[in-house]
Amino acid sequence: MTSAVRGLAPADRPLRIALLSYKGNPFCGGQGVYVRHLSRELARLGHDVEVLGGQPYPLLDEVEGPGRLSFTEIAGLDLYRQPDPFRNPRLGEYRGLADVVEYATMRTGGFPEPLTFSMRARRHLARHRGRYDVVHDNQTLGYGLLGLERIGFPLVTTVHHPVTVDRELDLAAAEGLLKQLSVRRWYGFTRMQRRVAQRLESILTVSQSSGREISEHLGVRPERVHVVPIGADVRLWSPDASVPVVPGRIVTTSSADVPLKGLIHLVEALAKVRTEREAHLVVVGRRREDGPVADAIRRLGLEGAVEFRGGIDDQEFVDLVRSAEVACVPSLYEGFSLPAAEAMATGTPLVATTGGAIPEVAGADGETCLAVPPGDAGALAVALGRLLDDAGLRARIGAAGRERVLARFTWERAAELTAERYREAIATGAGQRARAGDGWRYV
Repeated sequence: MTSAVRGLAPADRPLRIALLSYKGNPFCGGQGVYVRHLSRELARLGHDVEVLGGQPYPLLDEVEGPGRLSFTEIAGLDLYRQPDPFRNPRLGEYRGLADVVEYATMRTGGFPEPLTFSMRARRHLARHRGRYDVVHDNQTLGYGLLGLERIGFPLVTTVHHPVTVDRELDLAAAEGLLKQLSVRRWYGFTRMQRRVAQRLESILTVSQSSGREISEHLGVRPERVHVVPIGADVRLWSPDASVPVVPGRIVTTSSADVPLKGLIHLVEALAKVRTEREAHLVVVGRRREDGPVADAIRRLGLEGAVEFRGGIDDQEFVDLVRSAEVACVPSLYEGFSLPAAEAMATGTPLVATTGGAIPEVAGADGETCLAVPPGDAGALAVALGRLLDDAGLRARIGAAGRERVLARFTWERAAELTAERYREAIATGAGQRARAGDGWRYV
């Protein structure tokens, strides 16, 4: 919005942004990646960004002007940390009601962090009235964030995709009544997220597919949902001819052994691929010694053909993708799919499913990727085999994929569009109510 709106600074004036993320480490999934890259690019645009994060804390990049990027801990009990998850905190660790709620919810099988982080974040914001022009919530959707305009803060919330999608897939995979009851209890926080989402005036999401899911699953009116695509850090994710390509190498990313990620279908596809040619799979993520994927690897005799690499740094990650003949996204559903965009940005040819928003990122079958139905190991095997056997096809798909990312999916563009949404939120609705409060002003 422009300075013609009463009380607003000119459109090019830097904003003071509080970016909230209850779980910020980029190795824990897409939310941490989002915080890291969006905060950096907002600061590069000249805005002052303060990330308020819970454990595991976010990894942030250094920024050399013109804006500033800082971090403030919003510490919880960190009940799921390694090597002692589901721990019993010492009495001296409790600092207030949020800690009691967090422990009690965990001990009864629920997931407390969205609620308790929102309670702690609200307490921090109430103590710092006038410090921020806008608050950006990264999928917390907790009760504590309702009514922030009354203490002077317009609120924008990003919903990558409704967690109810994960809930439905996990329930479908749960065997037995006790397991189903456990899944329902764990996802109890989704009822809160639905109620909160329906009361928000400005929701950002990363794809048209996620936008439709938000309206359907969370009951949010479509006009309140705005699509701001994210993408790859194309300075980092780029081709490099000096990295040798390893024959038969397939690479994928899987931060968790859950049905949603479809890794078991890729393992089954690998077994089919290896009946006709040499091939092996590298999974960027930590290996679990039990669970459906581990069982499938043993059952199919793939112990020497599947390698897991966890805890690698950015450069190792990029070089690993560059070294592959094929990258694969086997997910049953994705709200966007950063792994697809990043692999395509390196020029590595992609096989991807059509689950959720993946086609919006990966593009048309046979042009910028090879696309297969989600959950179909046979189709995955055929597509992987086509690319492994045809160097010309790999080169064409890889080059077209990179061009698609450069044209559509970069973090610079995501930051520009997000900042526009901040100014709209400040100018209208809850932003007007916030300006009427005691704490709001530009300085």
